[in-house]
Amino acid sequence: MRKLAVAGPSVALVVMGALHLFYPGVVDPLQGLLSDYALGDATGALFLLGMLALAAGACAAAYQLAEVDPVRSAAARVLLVMASAGLVLSAIFPTDPAPVVESLSGEIHRWSTALVFTAIPGAGWILARQSRTPLPVVRALALTSVAVLAFFLLSHPGSPLAELIGGPEFYGLLERLLVVLEIVLLIMIAGVGHKPQTTSKEIPAHAPYAENIR
Repeated sequence: MRKLAVAGPSVALVVMGALHLFYPGVVDPLQGLLSDYALGDATGALFLLGMLALAAGACAAAYQLAEVDPVRSAAARVLLVMASAGLVLSAIFPTDPAPVVESLSGEIHRWSTALVFTAIPGAGWILARQSRTPLPVVRALALTSVAVLAFFLLSHPGSPLAELIGGPEFYGLLERLLVVLEIVLLIMIAGVGHKPQTTSKEIPAHAPYAENIR
């Protein structure tokens, strides 16, 4: 399951790179959103693959955490499952062509994407707080994701501050940065959920008469 937890986000990252490398003129990387790739005939299937791979990775990470520390990781697992569901919904229900959202599909896509963007850093933050061992990288990625998300929302064309900070000029770039941060965060969470294999030389502290075993 750990392989899926790492492979899912990794595939999503590769797909994101492939969309930009092989289809450079489809979406403006500075102003266009990643969701717009779903509307292209050549890019729609590839975008769908990336979303579903990321959803599988989030779900696998939640399963791993349940095996390693089911009590402390409960809240983080709920958020990861919610993120996975949000990714599936975002993949099934594409957005509307820019600049406005008019259809039911577009509204579902908008709110499910919002769920993903908030649930993943929330899971990372809770996991870092509840873990028995310090997780400074997970905590830092979660905080950075929240900061970028806040700036991303302020840069939204509908925000009253968007024009003041020049948000529409780099709105798409901010979203890409946010997506990369959250993908890396998922990979780090997968590492946290990895349960080290015990060797035959290791003796559990609670084993009876452990002191007599050599």
